[in-house]
Amino acid sequence: MRPFLFNTLAQKELILASGSPRRKQLLTDLGFDFRVDARSVEENYPSELQGAEIAEYLAKLKASPFTPTEKQIIITSDTVVWHKGVSLAKAANKAEARSMLGALSGNWHEVISGLCLTTSNKQWVGSQTTRVKFTALSEEEIDYYIEQCQPFDKAGAYGIQEWIGLIGIEGIEGSYFNVVGLPVQLLYQQLASFV
Repeated sequence: MRPFLFNTLAQKELILASGSPRRKQLLTDLGFDFRVDARSVEENYPSELQGAEIAEYLAKLKASPFTPTEKQIIITSDTVVWHKGVSLAKAANKAEARSMLGALSGNWHEVISGLCLTTSNKQWVGSQTTRVKFTALSEEEIDYYIEQCQPFDKAGAYGIQEWIGLIGIEGIEGSYFNVVGLPVQLLYQQLASFV
């Protein structure tokens, strides 16, 4: 017998507004029926925003191109790597990726995923934070990872589920899946109270 939430959501159309294969896989793993409809927005945010404020602002911004019907729930998310008061966005090239991974090497940082649920008559925005510690990485390890995995579509220039996560993550405090890119426990909890 499936949880009650599945029956409730069967009356709704879930739309994942993200082109991320990782978010798509995590939502699939939750067992929900949904479709993907990723629409592009300029991911700019006010310079005074910090950490979770950035992730939540961008998650909400990604919902702005949609005008949902009564039966639709739009799911948008954005992940920020926050280190020493700076947001590490997606690396534009190998040099930026090398610089970001060098800064994270041997240090703790925060991975913050903003989450936004939008219907025709209400919107909820929140976030989840996970602390992650990298061991000290050698230049050869960083270069090998960049060459093998081309992590230019990921905040902070790394994916925890990839080779660098296997050999480099020394500690984690909080949700692993949040670091992958979608705070699935928070999503499940909010959908239960949202519908």
